[in-house]
Amino acid sequence: MIYVKEIESSEFLDIAFSIRRKVFILEQNVSDEEEYDEFESTARHFLAFVDNEAVGTARMRITQKGIKLERFSVLKEFRGVQVGTNLVKNLLTKCKNEIQSPVYLYAQIAAQKFYEKFGFRARGEIFLDAGIEHIEMQYQEKRSQE
Repeated sequence: MIYVKEIESSEFLDIAFSIRRKVFILEQNVSDEEEYDEFESTARHFLAFVDNEAVGTARMRITQKGIKLERFSVLKEFRGVQVGTNLVKNLLTKCKNEIQSPVYLYAQIAAQKFYEKFGFRARGEIFLDAGIEHIEMQYQEKRSQE
């Protein structure tokens, strides 16, 4: 069973940082300085659990452009089992229910099609962030076809 919980303690925040360290710093060679930033204390952080084991994380924060979803990371051995899907859906639900503001993210190009499944659409040009190609994506709520 997969579930997502907003982090409310430093213990769980440390677990989220550990997941991000494994994914971004060790796997993708992002530097510590680029991975951890001045928004850690003001962003809302989330953990995804599989059978009570923390295996994924993400955060969201309010910016001048709206709500930015970011730092999505899932441990390698848990990819492909809907952990990332559950994280995205959970954060989008929180955005719709609580904040009512434009929602966007900066997707790694390799993950662009993944985010498109949820209604995100690319805008602007590809850019480098931490040496990895990204593109800005804006959420456009899916409407049913009638």
